[in-house]
Amino acid sequence: MICHQIEALKEAGCDEVVLAINYRPQVMMDFLKDWEEKLGIKITCSQEEEPMGTAGPLALAKDILNKDGKGAPFFVLNSDVICEYPLKEMMEQHIKSKAEATILVTKVEDPSKYGVVVHDAANKIERFVEKPKEFVGDEINAGIYCCSPAILDRIHPKPTSIEKEVFPAVAKDGRLYCMPLSGYWMDVGQPQDYLTGLALHLDSRKRKRPEELAGDAVTPNGEISGNVIVDSSVKIGKGCKIGPNVSIGQGCEIGDGVRLSNCVLLHRVKVKDYAHVQDSILGWGTRVGRWARIENKAVIGEDVFVKDEVLLNGSIVLPHKDIKESVTEPGKIIM
Repeated sequence: MICHQIEALKEAGCDEVVLAINYRPQVMMDFLKDWEEKLGIKITCSQEEEPMGTAGPLALAKDILNKDGKGAPFFVLNSDVICEYPLKEMMEQHIKSKAEATILVTKVEDPSKYGVVVHDAANKIERFVEKPKEFVGDEINAGIYCCSPAILDRIHPKPTSIEKEVFPAVAKDGRLYCMPLSGYWMDVGQPQDYLTGLALHLDSRKRKRPEELAGDAVTPNGEISGNVIVDSSVKIGKGCKIGPNVSIGQGCEIGDGVRLSNCVLLHRVKVKDYAHVQDSILGWGTRVGRWARIENKAVIGEDVFVKDEVLLNGSIVLPHKDIKESVTEPGKIIM
């Protein structure tokens, strides 16, 4: 997801990306070295010694964001939200309105669950209403911002929330605007939302870059239906049925007669013959035995071995486990 965001930032004209990371930053940076060269964009890391909230990291990266005091507007993205990233249009509106900050907003069916953004006809934000009991609007913060360097003067290098502490002050000064988002949007911080986001992302990819998807086909290895994305290194056995809404990562091996639907297989997953994976996420290097069945929003951690004929119904399995018996009770955590 971060690679898609960096790709969108590059297309919007950015020449440097700063990642605010607290946990194991070197793992992320090692992964992104190839992307830095591939996309032709500088990627640096701003490590937090303690979690700094959504605004504190901007203060830590102030010298990069406002070089020589003449910095251009910059984007701030939460890494767990996905959409079609209309960043060029957002920058144009931000500059035209002379805003200090511009927030991307998206419509939701039930605004009472969220913090609602209230704005006028010119998209100037008037206030935020947290979980309103009466209808005041149906647009919420989508977690993507365009900011002018002036906003950095409001932020200090300490744990700070840009949404709750900084933006209300900018709105009070009449310099906070919003831009309505067209197309899909999803916060993918929870497993079910992640799978929903996958379906939305693949549908968007099919419309914009159909060559990336496997597409509907009947092949010697079985049937692919619906939106499916498969890394070129993946090995697929005979008689498989794959789709819809499936993502299969690098180095995966799929045995004969395997059924995959609404699921994500991260790198190096091995699924043996006649296993069935549905509505689930399989972590890196996981191995699934013959005739095993994983379903109902199961989340399987890294390097897990699921024995032959085992059923995991909505289970959450921590990394490095051997699962030898079925778990039929949904939501059970295996530690």
